[in-house]
Amino acid sequence: MDYEAHKGTKRTGCWSTGVLECWVFKIPSLHHSITPSLRCLKRPRKHRVLRGEVLSVLAVAALWITGCMVGPDYKQPAVEIPPQFRAATTTGVESIGDLKWFEVFNDPYLQELIRVALVQNYDLRDAIARVDAARANLGITRSNQFPNFGAGGQFNTIELSRNGEFSIPSGNRQRNFGTVFLNLFTFEIDIWGRLRRATESAQAQLLASDWNRRVVITTLISDVATAYFNLLELDMELAISRNTLDTREESLRLLKTQLQGGVGTLLDVRQGEQLVYGAAQIIPDDERQIQQLEDQISYLLGKNPGPVTRGNLLTTQPTPPEVPAGLTSALLERRPDIQAAEQTLIAANANIGVAKAAYFPQITLTGEYGYQSTALSNLFSGSRRYWSFVPQLTQPIFTAGRIPSQVEFAEAQQRSALAQYEGAIQAGFRDVSDALIQYQKIREIRAQREFLVTSLTDRKRLAYMRFRGGVDTMLNALNSDQDLFAAQLSLAEARRDELLSLVQVYKALGGGWQE
Repeated sequence: MDYEAHKGTKRTGCWSTGVLECWVFKIPSLHHSITPSLRCLKRPRKHRVLRGEVLSVLAVAALWITGCMVGPDYKQPAVEIPPQFRAATTTGVESIGDLKWFEVFNDPYLQELIRVALVQNYDLRDAIARVDAARANLGITRSNQFPNFGAGGQFNTIELSRNGEFSIPSGNRQRNFGTVFLNLFTFEIDIWGRLRRATESAQAQLLASDWNRRVVITTLISDVATAYFNLLELDMELAISRNTLDTREESLRLLKTQLQGGVGTLLDVRQGEQLVYGAAQIIPDDERQIQQLEDQISYLLGKNPGPVTRGNLLTTQPTPPEVPAGLTSALLERRPDIQAAEQTLIAANANIGVAKAAYFPQITLTGEYGYQSTALSNLFSGSRRYWSFVPQLTQPIFTAGRIPSQVEFAEAQQRSALAQYEGAIQAGFRDVSDALIQYQKIREIRAQREFLVTSLTDRKRLAYMRFRGGVDTMLNALNSDQDLFAAQLSLAEARRDELLSLVQVYKALGGGWQE
């Protein structure tokens, strides 16, 4: 059997989506048999030329296969980007989202908590493992594009029957057969780009996994900071409740003394008791929430439940007067969830090419070279060499609609990924807008509550002065005390909400994952 590589003829089309050009090399045997093979036990000298021609064909084919790929090439979808963020107070290229997390959160105790969480958190460790798995999957998928090499050997011993039909008169009934071979190559010619599209998909899946890891980092930093500021607010609320309880218990003792002296009434005593019990019942509830929140932070840090060390008080946590949002176009590059959604779209787009490539023939080449003998003693002596070259072509003829369904499935997944990508972009713009609005309005609410607490503090002072001077009733003093207590708790919540809104702005802008 003689193999001759003919000159290439230029053709267009390649059954792909668009007009492509590639060189097709004809091997006559491929047109005569589905799986032609060439095998030789004793290689004559004339086959040396044949072997060189086959290797030349393989070399040219390796260059040719990079020319055609079925399926659509990825193009980034056009997205309408607003000129600026809604409720943005400043414009420019700078953004708080570009800052590293330790530049935004200056509390050293909070920074230490975040550092521990970035090492020990379970969700982040799982995300890192998923990145490693995606990287290994890329290596597996990419390896299919290259020839596989191997080596092997085989040894068989056969003992013939003494009295059987095939008995040997000489008495030597044992026969040894040995084979040593090199699997020179097992290679699929990627004419239609199926393997390259699969590698493209695996590459995008790896990048998507890495961006999802950054999503986990951003969320983790936000969760730790949110829980920490909630903890500081509960500490402040507990301190206010205890101070208020001490003041009210002192007032109740005074009311009881006046009742015993005949200058007070039982109604005043009952009102004083009401205020004492109202403040006292808040304390155990605050302590419950504090311990549960400490357990939540411990879980985020990958630790057993236990106390959490605090640093600055809630009132001493710095907040910037303005939060620059930066350019709207930069959000698409900074938010990791948007980047992950785009990589998922790229992978789905490449999978369409993988599915379409199933319509066309699949060509694989297999070659072996080795030694074979019926006696191990002369396995490597004499003309015991053998080699084989087996090109194989597989063309689907009838699949009961499986291949069209696979293409339709891949295209539907691509449309779904496109919708998720566009939705992620709009969700990002909405998150930034909502966070900026919340930050601005919470600051205004906090300022008004500070004015209210200042006013009620002075009112309580004047009411008790009038009561002790005998010109006013105890009822006004008790009412002023109750109003001040509620206003102080509301102010603590406003200060916490201001810090939490800063966390949300930072997260919405995609900050936190930068190293």
